[in-house]
Amino acid sequence: MTYRILGKKHLILIGIVLSLILLVIATSSYPGGSQSDPHSVGYNWTENYLSNLFNPIAVNGAPNLARPWAIAAMAFLCASFALFFWQFSANIPQKGPARIIRYAGLGSMASALLIATPLHDLMITVSGTGVLVAIFYITIFVFRSKLLLLKVLSVCCLLLLYACSYMYYTQSYLELLPVMQKIGVMVLIIWVLGLVYGADEGDFQWVK
Repeated sequence: MTYRILGKKHLILIGIVLSLILLVIATSSYPGGSQSDPHSVGYNWTENYLSNLFNPIAVNGAPNLARPWAIAAMAFLCASFALFFWQFSANIPQKGPARIIRYAGLGSMASALLIATPLHDLMITVSGTGVLVAIFYITIFVFRSKLLLLKVLSVCCLLLLYACSYMYYTQSYLELLPVMQKIGVMVLIIWVLGLVYGADEGDFQWVK
């Protein structure tokens, strides 16, 4: 299995693009309310969390019309990332790390689908742990390769995810978390697409 197979390579990109389109529709459908202003109108990209889009009732108390669009967006994004982890693991010659990347990645994406349910807090922890483990193992192999730009992206991706986790669990700098959350997602998307289009199995076969 290789990223040079045209259909498989572009399937991840198509899923991500569809997810982003649905997310934009969801934000335009959000009634309003944020952590800083419960009575605001519409979705504020610097003050609203992405999770605000999944609640049945918006922060301002109105029925949340964004919910179905947001759930669809999450489904496409999780499916795209799950496919990435599955395909990337096939490029790793060592069976142990390959299994960790594959199943930690798949498990994290399956858990992320449940973030829109009452299990939100638990699934944030399960999904976040799984994706950090998978990304950490991928980063080890990227650092042993010659992919300089992807090394930088890997470090940025991990640092942003750690920063968001720190803010969320310590309840520190919460006014910055909505922005950091979105930056983290975008960097993760860029990192995934960078590995899809900028690396193949040959970059990792020599790694021992």
